[in-house]
Amino acid sequence: MKPMKAGLVGIGKLGTAMMAHWHRSSSPIGIYHPVKKKAEDFVQQFQNGYCLSKEELSNLDVLVLALPALRVIPFISSIRIKGSTTIINMATALQTNEIKSNFPSLNIQGVKFMGHWKDLLEHGNGLFITESPLPPEIEDLYHSLGKVKLDREDCLSEVNKLATYYAIKAAIEIEKDFSDRGISPEYVKRALTSLAPEVMRSYSEGNLGHFAMDIVKEVQAEKGGVNLD
Repeated sequence: MKPMKAGLVGIGKLGTAMMAHWHRSSSPIGIYHPVKKKAEDFVQQFQNGYCLSKEELSNLDVLVLALPALRVIPFISSIRIKGSTTIINMATALQTNEIKSNFPSLNIQGVKFMGHWKDLLEHGNGLFITESPLPPEIEDLYHSLGKVKLDREDCLSEVNKLATYYAIKAAIEIEKDFSDRGISPEYVKRALTSLAPEVMRSYSEGNLGHFAMDIVKEVQAEKGGVNLD
């Protein structure tokens, strides 16, 4: 059985995070960028990467598009690709059905990343959502990055919106409370970029220390209407 030919378009933050883990698993990935020098500079960071020409895209088994939503359809329109190539849409804000309606003859599937690119880069173990089962060889490609889960694409949009809302709300409240207390802006920045994110990570993993657990009990009591004073 010949190895699968995989390509990546989109060498921004998410593309870089995925490529870092494909590099660790020695998965060969072809890279295309319309500016050839950018593709060449990118693959120099990863021994598993190699440059693709526009013509070579039609010879791939799978083409992963880690592009912003507004660039996906124009990009597909700009290339010639065979129906035997599976195109993967990773743009959170673009429903895969919309792409399929524009290109009914192409094999297009959605695989959306739930999370933040920096977390994927640093920790791996990402979560990817798809509405229909992936071919085993393509799912194996994502297993190098984390877990693939079957669910609705609009569920991902809802979760991302809620998580972003509460994260921003917490950040604004930290800024305001620290400012009201006259705490140094240097400490505010540290709280936002280091302390709060790591506390949330520890909370989700169930390994908070005694100090933080006392605060959990305090917050839970407040939510339950119990006055601790």
